[in-house]
Amino acid sequence: MQVYSRMPGPLGELLLTLEEGALTGVWFEGQHQPCGKRDDAALAEVRRQLQAWFEGRLRVFDLPLAPRGTPFQLQVWEQIRQIPFGSTWTYGELARRLGRPGASRAVGGATGRNPLSIVVPCHRVVGAGGRLTGYGGGLDRKRFLLELEGVPIHRLA
Repeated sequence: MQVYSRMPGPLGELLLTLEEGALTGVWFEGQHQPCGKRDDAALAEVRRQLQAWFEGRLRVFDLPLAPRGTPFQLQVWEQIRQIPFGSTWTYGELARRLGRPGASRAVGGATGRNPLSIVVPCHRVVGAGGRLTGYGGGLDRKRFLLELEGVPIHRLA
């Protein structure tokens, strides 16, 4: 059974979802509707780690994850988890790392369907030449998250 919690944050309220002890969603306000039962206690560790991340006390999340997606999406999301804190990779670089150098658009599509914002840090994926492009939560949120990690935004313009 899926449970959910809500968490206030610097980018608005987050909706967190959990199923069978694994995180299934981190959604910005308006991206997803809660289903199941509200259970703040079940998501206490997720909330703690997200708060620590926002405060700059955590760089890598240690949470059981269970995102739902196609096999290709799951591969893309796993590769995104390898992008170091404070770094960015392009969609093309992700495609090359997956062994599919011509699949930049498909990688972009999978990135845009990431259900675990922040935890699977798709905000670290940028366009060719380092351009600040597309983000399901909006470019202002992407810019904020990158700045929080110390990425110099002026180089991404």
